[in-house]
Amino acid sequence: MQNIDPVYFLTPVTVMAISAGLVFYWHIKRRFTSWTLLLSAIAYGVAILAKVIFQDFTIGPLEQEFGKSYFVLGIYYGLQTVLLEVGGAYVVSRYAFLHSKIEARDAEGFGLGLAFWENAILFSLPLLLDYAVYYIVLGAGKGATSSQLYSQLIANAPALFYSAPHALTFIGLAILERVSSLLFHFSWGYLCVMAVTFKKKSLLGLALPMGLIDFITEFEPVLGLSVYEGLIFVLGLACVCAALSSTSRLRKSLIPRDQTNRT
Repeated sequence: MQNIDPVYFLTPVTVMAISAGLVFYWHIKRRFTSWTLLLSAIAYGVAILAKVIFQDFTIGPLEQEFGKSYFVLGIYYGLQTVLLEVGGAYVVSRYAFLHSKIEARDAEGFGLGLAFWENAILFSLPLLLDYAVYYIVLGAGKGATSSQLYSQLIANAPALFYSAPHALTFIGLAILERVSSLLFHFSWGYLCVMAVTFKKKSLLGLALPMGLIDFITEFEPVLGLSVYEGLIFVLGLACVCAALSSTSRLRKSLIPRDQTNRT
């Protein structure tokens, strides 16, 4: 019985390494506190939980009314990200700032924290565990469980059985997608903290539309995988550039302090 190629483990391992590596680097070289990690976890976790609950009650009636319309579903998912993920990040940042748990120097770390929970934990960890189960069960070779799993994967995820050279294209695109996600989460997380600490609602106004990336996600079947991944990567870079350029003067106004990162 054919097994999945171990090269597929590159996707979750690489994404986890990038996400965790950035957090570690910021903690050692710049500023990433335990409070920042906790607050980003709260902001992200509550947003995802709210999405799950909301979608459980609404996705069925919505699809009955409008079918699988890319435009309608794009608005549906995009507005949830705008209001719950970006808006939620702002609410958590504001609460933390009012209670002296976050400051402007934590803005970069907060954005990276959101990206870490999305990409290293929600995406990569379950995927790594799935691949490990697939590899172990299929590697057993015989038995009803192995046969049933093989049949399910051949029907639903045939790409898992591609040869390594062919698989690397999909792996590269999957990693690129996660890098794009990191760019978006960093950008709106960073802007939310800066908006709160400097009392500039215009920065929140810049951050909120970034959540509409989930509108574009629904059009991946129309655009094609390569075009879609390239497009969202370019948009992610544009978001980072917009976030940093719009706050360049504010960052210069920050008074340098000691490099204590473990508070």
